[in-house]
Amino acid sequence: MKKEILTIKKLFFEFKKDNEILTDISFELAEGEILGILGPSGIGKSSLLRLIAGLEKPKSGEILYYGQILSNKDIFIQPHQRGIGFVFQEKVLFPHLNSLENVKFGVKGNKIEKEAQAKKYLGLLKAEKFEQSYPNSLSGGEQQRVAIARALAPEPKTVLLDEPFSSLDIDLRKDLRNDAKDLFKKTNTSCIIVTHELEEARVFCDRILRLEKGSIKEVTI
Repeated sequence: MKKEILTIKKLFFEFKKDNEILTDISFELAEGEILGILGPSGIGKSSLLRLIAGLEKPKSGEILYYGQILSNKDIFIQPHQRGIGFVFQEKVLFPHLNSLENVKFGVKGNKIEKEAQAKKYLGLLKAEKFEQSYPNSLSGGEQQRVAIARALAPEPKTVLLDEPFSSLDIDLRKDLRNDAKDLFKKTNTSCIIVTHELEEARVFCDRILRLEKGSIKEVTI
């Protein structure tokens, strides 16, 4: 039995007063597990990731990570203090930095250590050949490889993926999905991915939860 590292308890969230998007959400994430959150666009999947990352505050409920409270009615830990990686659906690479500098951005250490770490993860994501390229010269798939490398380079124990493959064509999506899954398993990195595609969730995830009308249900793979 793998150790549970992230616990979500009775989480409620609303953008506007009395307009709840997420209702009584509770689930756990195990160490090294790839967990899928499935549901159509606009159902609240991205909001759930943003709550875990600390980019939004819940109306009520509790989020614990390795036994530490990240969020409840009295405590709110800022995003940069949570140690959780995030890959957004939209491209968010710094346009004025090349791929290597983008990946180095969140890495701690001296200049030599940062560069070695960035090169390591660009290599693991098969992105080393464009380490000197700037985002505007990269394809969507190449940018996503760099974005995943940047999220993993600080070596967080958990990474959140917000539909990271949705804008790619079928072949690119399959290749990047396989490379990312292999890397998560190799490094024992826990992952939560949100997607609207059941087949993608089945291929990529160890376990799937479905978000319906603000509530969460387990899906049999």
